[in-house]
Amino acid sequence: MAFCILIPAFNAEKTLTAVLHDGSVLGNPLVVVDDGSRDATANIIAEHGAILLRHERNLGKGRALRTGFAWALDHGFDTVVTLDADGQHDVSSVPRVVAAAREGGFDILIASRHRQFQEMGGLRKVWNRFGVWCMRQRTGFEISDSQSGFRCYSGRLLRSVALDAEGYNLEMEVLMKAWRGGFSIGSLPVPARVADGRATSHFRPVRDTWNICMTFLRYM
Repeated sequence: MAFCILIPAFNAEKTLTAVLHDGSVLGNPLVVVDDGSRDATANIIAEHGAILLRHERNLGKGRALRTGFAWALDHGFDTVVTLDADGQHDVSSVPRVVAAAREGGFDILIASRHRQFQEMGGLRKVWNRFGVWCMRQRTGFEISDSQSGFRCYSGRLLRSVALDAEGYNLEMEVLMKAWRGGFSIGSLPVPARVADGRATSHFRPVRDTWNICMTFLRYM
């Protein structure tokens, strides 16, 4: 059962090399969606032999993920692992996350940073704690991190759920639509290398947090 690793990237030249180096050791296809970068991101992708999908202009993390999901399904992958390009995730944990997802029958398995929430700052820490509480209250899923970009998705889910979001709120949209569609969701503790990735992230704390909250409410 084949899986690929999908990485949305925007102006990630400072961090992407290490992510691709670690990912190449695993031997699975690395698919990077360059979301309209204006730096050397595309060159770095080519140098590491990863599959390059490119947006001519910046369309948002959600659109980049959707582009990658479509490519993976078109090429017959039954599992897609997503990682962020900022280097915060432990790439070596990918096989463990995939194995846990398959053994547990999860359509989405989130690599959870729950134990590191106290290391996060500002709205990220508040929203992560509040978002987890809201998800549990509404869906009953034992999810301990609703916003981690390190996830394992089943092809069955990706073929069945139509996604519309273009920004960071896509990761909430897919959770809510999976819940409404009767799919299974879980989380696995996987410590991040850097719990608070604000220094390298393009996440806009106020606007993107608001969009995520509104997405949660919309699909309740």
